[in-house]
Amino acid sequence: MAKARFKTWHAFLLSGLLAWGLGAAAAEPAAPEASTASRWMRVPKLYGRITARELGLVINTADPYSVAVGEHYARRRGIPPEQVLRVSLPQRPSLTRDEFVALDQAIRAHMPDHVHGLALAWVLPYAVDCNALTSALAMGLQPDLCANSCAVTRPSAYAGYFGARPWAVLGMRPAMQLAARSVPAALVMIERGIASDHTLAGAVSEPARAYFAATPDAARNVRQPLFPPAGPVPGLPSLEVVRVKSDALPPMRRILLYQTGLARVPAPLGGEWLPGALADHLTSHGGSLETPVGEGQMNTLDWIDAGATASYGTASEPCNHLQKFPHPQLLMLAYAQGVSALEAYWRSVLWPAQGVFVGEPLAAPFAPVPASAPTP
Repeated sequence: MAKARFKTWHAFLLSGLLAWGLGAAAAEPAAPEASTASRWMRVPKLYGRITARELGLVINTADPYSVAVGEHYARRRGIPPEQVLRVSLPQRPSLTRDEFVALDQAIRAHMPDHVHGLALAWVLPYAVDCNALTSALAMGLQPDLCANSCAVTRPSAYAGYFGARPWAVLGMRPAMQLAARSVPAALVMIERGIASDHTLAGAVSEPARAYFAATPDAARNVRQPLFPPAGPVPGLPSLEVVRVKSDALPPMRRILLYQTGLARVPAPLGGEWLPGALADHLTSHGGSLETPVGEGQMNTLDWIDAGATASYGTASEPCNHLQKFPHPQLLMLAYAQGVSALEAYWRSVLWPAQGVFVGEPLAAPFAPVPASAPTP
């Protein structure tokens, strides 16, 4: 991780979040050790949720993993056939710009206007030069990024949008890769997402837990001042916050969210994962999905292996700008409003140009249980 070059939290709010009406919570972070000074943010009310009826699925016919995972996902989630696009792509980490343009044009030409999000059924490719593929498809390519990957990138309009129709309103479709290290692992991940739906929408016998782990890694621990206060989440009895230290982790139970900052998180990565759990670690190359297990910096697929349902990492050196990584409170509080994993992760990153979003996009543990159909 290169030397810190991020703006202050106050500037972060001024640059993107004041439009959300969060000015009253716009305090600069306390020193990392002053955890008692943390406080809750106020977040906007979100409306609606992207479901299978609004999700487009892209399958790479040149990749057996993609065909197996994509066809299974379409069946299990009930993606309408007209929302499934089959293309042929090279199986390497990065697309060329011409290859990206052809893919982007094919998606735009094929997907109906009521499709507001995308699932990409593959592991590779995950990048376009220094850009992440999921972000380039959603926001457009930012070709100047490669000249200085630590630079400020284009803010996401989605961060300030409160509805569930981003294609109609913003002209963008947030995207997520159905990525895992094998077809069986991907199918298990998909089942976790499906099993999560509505599970935390009502009363539970024991709350789910959001774990926020502080670390001694100064460059990667920069999110610690943004961690919420420990204890029950106000107004949400089904969720509580647990703040821990990475070198003294307690037995971790009923994990719904796990965030930390390390180049490599020591195994085991948690304990009892709930369906729909989100997990990520702030480091430079967490989105390099081709990195083998145990080599280099840990990548997001390790979280999927451990039991998480969705994760996030960066495809190129981002430096540790807070805006390039999921904001702890925004991620958790968006998810707790009942939106999908896709929407919660995308709402939590202000500068996502380098962000690789992976997992089962439709997982929604806090989504309200649908009303029963009326009796004829």
